[in-house]
Amino acid sequence: MIGLISATAAGAAARDRLAAAWPDRTRVYDGAVADAVRRAFAECEQLVCFLATGAVVRLVAPLLGDKATDPGVVCVDEGGRFAVPVLGGHGGGANELAAEVAEVLGAVPVVTTATDAVGLAGLDTLGLPVEGAVAAVSRALLDGEPVALEAEVAWPLPPLPVAERGAYTIRVSDRAVAAGEREVLLRPPTLVAGVGASKGAPVDELLALVEAALAEAGLCVRSLAELATVDAKAGEPGLVEAAERLGVPLVTYPAEELAAVEVPNPSDAPLAAVGTPSVAEAAALARGGELLVPKRKSERADSSPAMATCAVVRRPGRGRLAVVGLGPGARDLLTPRAKDELRRASVLVGLDQYVDQIRDLLRPGTRILESGLGAEEERARTAVAEARRGQAVALIGSGDAGVYAMASPALAEASDDIDVIGVPGVTAALAAGAILGAPLGHDHVSISLSDLHTPWEVIERRVRAAAEADLVVTFYNPRSRGRDWQLPKALAILAGHREPTTPVGVVRNASRPDESSRVTALGDLDPATVDMMTVVTVGNTATRNIAGRMVTPRGYRWQTTQEEAR
Repeated sequence: MIGLISATAAGAAARDRLAAAWPDRTRVYDGAVADAVRRAFAECEQLVCFLATGAVVRLVAPLLGDKATDPGVVCVDEGGRFAVPVLGGHGGGANELAAEVAEVLGAVPVVTTATDAVGLAGLDTLGLPVEGAVAAVSRALLDGEPVALEAEVAWPLPPLPVAERGAYTIRVSDRAVAAGEREVLLRPPTLVAGVGASKGAPVDELLALVEAALAEAGLCVRSLAELATVDAKAGEPGLVEAAERLGVPLVTYPAEELAAVEVPNPSDAPLAAVGTPSVAEAAALARGGELLVPKRKSERADSSPAMATCAVVRRPGRGRLAVVGLGPGARDLLTPRAKDELRRASVLVGLDQYVDQIRDLLRPGTRILESGLGAEEERARTAVAEARRGQAVALIGSGDAGVYAMASPALAEASDDIDVIGVPGVTAALAAGAILGAPLGHDHVSISLSDLHTPWEVIERRVRAAAEADLVVTFYNPRSRGRDWQLPKALAILAGHREPTTPVGVVRNASRPDESSRVTALGDLDPATVDMMTVVTVGNTATRNIAGRMVTPRGYRWQTTQEEAR
């Protein structure tokens, strides 16, 4: 919950705008300001104070406890012009909150955290438990000193400007080791504890067993990702509470699925009880990994039979491939999600001219693998290979990466051993359509006229089908210097089913500085004026030129009535 505090009418007005935008996330604290801040500080995860910065500092200073638990605090001036994180920029999420508040209020976020200010990923913002000399290593990164990255286990991290050797170290480890004087330990969630439990197994016995299994194997409990067991034990109170205390989910599997997992220590007891010869080892290994701790039983002080078993598996982090559409070229048509993925990726793969478009958005330390036209297959294979190495990869393409771009070859190359995220983008057809008016208001189709990957016979059959179906048609790759006959042929096919006066829109370099567009007619279009940077949209039999704009009616009943009245 986000607590909202104000002292004046102007501050209350800005406060109420935020409360209206986030009714389920916010709570307004009325009354004396000092008391309101104290109550909100104790009850909320974050605060937004519509007060002077100095006043906020004085009010929260006596309330400070620990940076790991204190709420994030954002100060907004009474005019709603600036949103300033004053406490918990990373740990309390105040930096992100300031950006969100600024977006709602039309304010400017003023973030002074050093790593954020220069575009570095903060070591305490990576979503992993962190230990050691965070401040010292962060300062070394900021100062450009060599910082080594030692990844004992693979995990897809965001970009960091690291070196092969250095006086400072960032270590990615799930082992129970202490951080050195100039070292930061990142704890990835690579460990899975499979647990079997008898009915009524005490939570303390279960916790002691899991913690002992990890400790004796030299593993860190902060890298525990989940407890895993059989479906039949999903509601076992001791298991449910053990997972809650450890702060991890309890994941369950059907007995028949666990029975199919090959394990070193099967047993008749669980087979008779729940239908699988193994619970602990099979549940731990259900999604693959390396068995580090074979099945072991709990120990009881009174020497009575054990009520729990445990096995531990290391499951390395899966590589991550984000296939990102950059849109048609204008920066303001690049989606926020695409920007986030670009800044998250430690490896960027793309066509050189597309890389140039977004190079300034990348974080320091991003490894860029760029190539020229014609190397699409190589880029797809490279991106997948980097993801398989455990990297966080962004593969970029123009428009939407799934439309005549890189998603198709990349996903054909990938398998289920990596995570794949698709990030949609504004296509050239949509950008051109918005410039032309509303040509895509009814059923439509996009067809590429390039026969580089598709035989002309197939393209021609598709154009003819679209013509016969009276679909609005957008032609991609309509004409090049070495391929100049396909567009006239396609237009002739459409002309056999549509009047010469049918509106046609021609847009070159949609949304870019040298954008040009015009609306003409099917019988008047000169194909020689079209090139590879152009999108050609041909209307259907209902499309009209209204005030210089292409409009394809949707066919609403009220529209039909209006047309008849005219």
